[in-house]
Parts: sequence; structure tokens; C-alpha cells
Amino acid sequence: MISEIRSDDGWLLEESTTADVDELMTWFPEADAVMIWGGPSFRHPFTRSTFFEDIYWGRLESFSLRDPSAMLAAFGQLYDRDGRVHLARLVVKPTMRGEGIGKRLINMLMTAGQSRVPGDEFSLFVFRDNMPAYECYKSMGFVVSDYPDDMPHADVCYYLIKRSQSWSKQEGEENDE
Repeated sequence: MISEIRSDDGWLLEESTTADVDELMTWFPEADAVMIWGGPSFRHPFTRSTFFEDIYWGRLESFSLRDPSAMLAAFGQLYDRDGRVHLARLVVKPTMRGEGIGKRLINMLMTAGQSRVPGDEFSLFVFRDNMPAYECYKSMGFVVSDYPDDMPHADVCYYLIKRSQSWSKQEGEENDE
């Protein structure tokens, strides 16, 4: 299993630390922002304890993306959902949005996920009104799929899938594994 991925231009995806999550908490000062990111059941206002509980710390793999200066730039989680690498709680630091970091995060997470989940597809959920995220995923080849029967919020979320053969490293970063 890959524990870290470094791009040729110095970006690093590595397992998150509790200090990373402490910083991540500062990215969500408003209830709407945390709900769009973490889902309707994510508590706000949150405490450090409830935040760690709501991201399933220790139960889901959590990754931090660092820029070449080692600054935390993004966060995401992944797990096996129905034989797919499922990407969850994807977020770019608010002051760094609009710079392509989301695509970099997703591509590096997909690389990490392929060493963990035997499937050949990726999936994620996105709120229908989160157009910046939806457009990012769509531009990367994710397509709307049938919403899973066992999941709530079908009226406000899309379920997106991407087949691994539609993913190319040119969209992301080269890896020194």
C-alpha cells in the first residue's frame, strides 16, 4: 500500500495527522460550509471531539495534500464502497481554491486508492447545488450514476462514478512511488 505520493513538482499526499485535522477545522467557520462538505449529519457548531467523530477518524483513511512548501492545501478521505474507491470529504483550503488543487487532490487520492481497493472504478457524492465541485468532478470524467438505494439525500445529492480506464495520470501528477 502506498503511504505517500510525491509529484515531480513537490506536492505531497500523505496520511493525515491530528494536527492536520486541527487546522482543517478552521476551514469551516459556518454551518453551511461544513454541511456541504461533511453532509447533513455533520454537527455544527462542532468541538474537536465531535469533528473527529464526524469524519470517522481512525475508521476511514484520511489524507492531506501539502504544497511544495509543506503547507496543508487540501484534505480527503477514501474507502471501499461497493467495490469502488470512494472519495469523501474532499476540500481545498479556502485561500487556495480556484488553482487546480482539487483536481490534483482527486488524482493523487485515486492513485492511493488503487493500491487499497481492488475495483476499477471511483465514486463520490456531491450536493447538487455545489456547482464548483460538481463541475470539477465532471471535467475529470466523473458521470452521474444511479443513486445508491441504501443512502439518504437522493433529492439533494448526485452520486458520481468514474471508470479507471477513463482516468489518466496526465490529468493529475506523475508519481514517484
